[in-house]
Amino acid sequence: MAAAVILVGGYNLAFWTRFIHATGGLALPHLPIQAGMFLMLVLAFGACLALVNFRYIFKPVLIALFLATSAASYFMNQYGTAIDWSMVQNVVETDARESADLLSLKMLATMLLMGGLPSLLLAAADLRYPSAGRQLLRNLGIAMAAFAGAIILLMLMFKTLAPTLREHRDLRFLLTPTNYLQAINGYAKRKWSTPIVVSPLGTDASKGPAWNGIARYTVTVMVVGETARARNFSLNGYARQTNPRLAQQEGLINFTRMQSCGTATAVSVPCVFSALGRHGYSDTKARSQEGLLDVLKHAGIDVIWRDNNSGCKGVCDRVQYVDVSKPEPGNPLCQTEECFDERLLEGLPELIRNAKRDLVIVLHQKGSHGPAYWKRYPARFKQFQPTCETNELAKCSREAIVAAYDNTILYTDYVLSKTIGMLAQASLNDNVDTAFLYFSDHGESLGENNMYLHGAPYIISPPEQRHVPFMLWMSDGFSARFKLDRQCLAARANQDFSHDNIFHSTLGMLAINTAVYNPKLDLFNACTRAS
Repeated sequence: MAAAVILVGGYNLAFWTRFIHATGGLALPHLPIQAGMFLMLVLAFGACLALVNFRYIFKPVLIALFLATSAASYFMNQYGTAIDWSMVQNVVETDARESADLLSLKMLATMLLMGGLPSLLLAAADLRYPSAGRQLLRNLGIAMAAFAGAIILLMLMFKTLAPTLREHRDLRFLLTPTNYLQAINGYAKRKWSTPIVVSPLGTDASKGPAWNGIARYTVTVMVVGETARARNFSLNGYARQTNPRLAQQEGLINFTRMQSCGTATAVSVPCVFSALGRHGYSDTKARSQEGLLDVLKHAGIDVIWRDNNSGCKGVCDRVQYVDVSKPEPGNPLCQTEECFDERLLEGLPELIRNAKRDLVIVLHQKGSHGPAYWKRYPARFKQFQPTCETNELAKCSREAIVAAYDNTILYTDYVLSKTIGMLAQASLNDNVDTAFLYFSDHGESLGENNMYLHGAPYIISPPEQRHVPFMLWMSDGFSARFKLDRQCLAARANQDFSHDNIFHSTLGMLAINTAVYNPKLDLFNACTRAS
């Protein structure tokens, strides 16, 4: 029961802060429900711990809980994050360099104090046990009594507690250690429950009449941004000039109301390239079915994925993959541990010039991935200051964090403008029709409601983590070939769209005929001069 008190009271600052706020704040009339909740959780946790209170089992289990819960508590308190299965997926599937950005001396000190100290005290404790049979009976008695007490308290508080829990469903993602234990279980079920067999999709795909009789190749570049939120793009009305180059880009259409499929790369990237849509998406479904890139291949288009991030999350498993994230000695576009996004553009003009078939190139950015925002851009883009240059965001003012983040958007503005410039040049000099699409996988919290980073469960995620940028540029030859009306598209720029539109809109803009295409989700469909 002492261990239960420590777990409930010592590691759950985020939970109690949220719960006290949800029940009306620290005031005398609300203390009974708050104290009752504390006692109920202690009894419930104590009952669970009683079931593992056996010699050679109890100490290792509790030490593991202390250490893991101290780490989970640190991240929740430091970054304002909640924990569900997708957050576990995010941690497991993020590469070592990104994970290192989250490590710090403060984290180590916190784990040593909150996890290590109770573990040492427990390890040194002289716990004496009776025979196994007597201990089993005693454990069952304690567990039953504690569960009964918790249920009685729940019944007494139900009228007051039920509305609070119903209206604040995020509380279950904040209570440790139950949140990360459930999240690990959920991730394991999705990851290893059944062998993944990939079903074909869109094998009937073929090029439509717009391709007939034209000798020029097409090259379409899709840039997948990382952690870029639309709110900080000056193209969308942000006060700082974070898009000075894109603002001058002739023919660029900026869609202002795009919603992401998820709040983390591990969800959004496979979702946006699938035909499932957000409501039909699951990790298992996405991995067991071909996606957009496969359909393009079936239609006879070459596909290349160039990555400066932590991989494509299974999306590019059956197309050509080029990893440019590994630093090369002497390369000015790389630091010691990672490379800037300009490296995605190395050799791009030659790749376009030497293409033997129609081509789709996906560029997966490092973008604005935090908390080490200052690492994502070269020194010359440090325009907004002062900047936060530590991964311990608590040491920085919110203004410094936002300034560092805005510099990443300023650098993305440069990379995207440079990409469009290369495509425009190729259209003029290399006899190809070119197009450019840019969208981010998800957004980012920068201190709103004391939340930072991303990965919040979608149901409770703030708009900053879901509202993402989306842009389109086409050469004159591309627009003419596929009869895409720029004025019509510009008129739709302020309409509501989501990642659900990307799959079908890509097929639509490239005039790919297939049974899996849904014209209702194709944002270009209403703006083709043929229709």
